[in-house]
Amino acid sequence: MPSDALILAFDTAAAHCAAALLRGDKVLAQTEEPMAKGQGERLIPLLEEMLRAGGAQWPDLDALAVGVGPGNFTGVRISVSAARGLALGLGKPAIGVSVFDARAQGMPRPVCVVEEARRNQIYLQQFGAETGAPVLQDLSGIALPMGVALVGSAAETVGALTGLPVLTPRYPLAEAIARVGLGRLGQDHPRPAPLYLRGPDAAPPSDAPPVLLA
Repeated sequence: MPSDALILAFDTAAAHCAAALLRGDKVLAQTEEPMAKGQGERLIPLLEEMLRAGGAQWPDLDALAVGVGPGNFTGVRISVSAARGLALGLGKPAIGVSVFDARAQGMPRPVCVVEEARRNQIYLQQFGAETGAPVLQDLSGIALPMGVALVGSAAETVGALTGLPVLTPRYPLAEAIARVGLGRLGQDHPRPAPLYLRGPDAAPPSDAPPVLLA
């Protein structure tokens, strides 16, 4: 892939609808709109707005990058389903990027990405000389090695419990997803798939979740 590849990234895994359009290292457009629901209706119009702001059209894209979670069960499925459908229709690759890889993008090592998971739990993954597996962990009794810094939506909470330093992410989430995706262009990678570290809530949603394309 050329160094000026055009990549469109997006994420709906949390209470937001976020998107970014990058050409190589240059950000052409990006936004993050807070919303607790309605991401399914907002996502495609938002992506079209990003393309217009960047002076591009769908066929101009070299790739898509999508946040695969972990996060809200239905929200993750919305973005992953959209990425698969767009990739199929456009004949372009779609690259799945976890929130851990996105938050760790451009950060000094060692760093531990910690994300809110509700129910007094966090999602956690450590990046250093070796990268640990992502886990769901209780906040009570959490212990992390000295010398590691924290980044992510739960960083302040975990920092208060552990005394570890808290860092600000280098990039907004959608831009970070795009930059991770850019680094993976030309590599073999599976189709985007949701990263779930725990099952959905027992109560089903009022609306059926979007169907993942085969």
